Amino acid sequence: MLNKSKEAFGQAKKVIPGGVDSPVRSFAGVGGTPPFISHGAGAYMFDIDGNRYVDFVQSWGPLVFGHCDEDIQDEVIKAVKRGLSFGAPTTIETQLAKEIVDMFEFIDKVRFVSSGTEAVMSAIRLARGVTNRDNIVKFDGCYHGHSDSLLVSAGSGMATFGTPSSPGVPTDLVKHTILSEYNNIAKLEECFANNADIACIVVEPIAGNMGLVPASSEFLRACRELCDRHGAMLIFDEVMSGFRASLYGACGLYDTTPDIITWGKVIGAGMPVGAFASSEKIMNQLSPDGPIYQAGTLSGNPVAMSAGLKSLQKLKADKTIYDRLNQKAKKLVQGLKNMADKYDVPLQVATRGSMFGFFFCDVVPTNMAQVGKCDFDRFNIFFNHMLTHGYYFACSQYETGFINTVISDDDIDGCIATSKEVFALMGR
Repeated sequence: MLNKSKEAFGQAKKVIPGGVDSPVRSFAGVGGTPPFISHGAGAYMFDIDGNRYVDFVQSWGPLVFGHCDEDIQDEVIKAVKRGLSFGAPTTIETQLAKEIVDMFEFIDKVRFVSSGTEAVMSAIRLARGVTNRDNIVKFDGCYHGHSDSLLVSAGSGMATFGTPSSPGVPTDLVKHTILSEYNNIAKLEECFANNADIACIVVEPIAGNMGLVPASSEFLRACRELCDRHGAMLIFDEVMSGFRASLYGACGLYDTTPDIITWGKVIGAGMPVGAFASSEKIMNQLSPDGPIYQAGTLSGNPVAMSAGLKSLQKLKADKTIYDRLNQKAKKLVQGLKNMADKYDVPLQVATRGSMFGFFFCDVVPTNMAQVGKCDFDRFNIFFNHMLTHGYYFACSQYETGFINTVISDDDIDGCIATSKEVFALMGR
């Protein structure tokens, strides 16, 4: 029962647009009322009606160690007692930056911001400033935040100049955003053949906003080669995959190195954090060292930095974490697929480290157009059935799921067993 959540949702709609502060939370794509959360503990969330859910969303990624990890909580509480924010430098920023720089050979400096949107927006500005060019290439289905230049739709997926996908986004601004098809090298080559003023490619190497759709190694190598050939920069948007797909994110799984990398979510362990990083030569173009301006009063917030530092230290201290997370993710999706196969329900699954995704379709999707052909009605039926039985999946076929270290085999086995009823219904 969600009686209290229904009442809370009604009250929220009176004072918050749609009753939510981020559209996907409204459950508009799957129907029904979103549970209003009271608290979390380990692998679970509890709503204000007292229902418990095994949480496969994990605040959309950052909670690798689950809700209320004691080590991270302790560091946050210590930081809070010293002060919430100063708008001045603290040593904790340097400590976290050093932890990150030491991990990547191609990174010399990091700039912290407050969100993934801000990180990607700033990285693109940096690339444009360094190259003195205006145009950027992005791919249909890759979400890079809600800044104006990136809110475009690709239509048929052909490589072309974009049109705004939201009112309030000027056409004159997004005309500098060139759209291409994810995992399609030929279309990407057309972009460069037809446009001489490309500053950068921005790409999710492991796309997490059309479901989980990883890039192929060949596609990422083509991105790198075309940027090198034409004097453009390659930006990896690892806001979702960074420190999630592996300790080194996609950079630990592919042989392609970007010029600039962006992070968010996981780097803050649940606190609002983002970052972008590159070589000293590129990062020194940022103000105050260089002419490219970027700023933020709450950037490097000491509470968020403390959470991120402790989380990253825990991840680096245990070399087995990602193997265990991937084993759990594979067990979950393979169990769901086996159950779906039993009832002749077509289900495609994928994992990358602690990230997982599944699609109701006959062929594994490799781009947004193919994802759009999946059976969304079946996804909605599955989602609502599992939610009713205490399993909280991402509320959209276009989103990715996440495993944490404290989800147990019993939790996963229970989820697979619970799916039997809904797959049996679909297979009739």
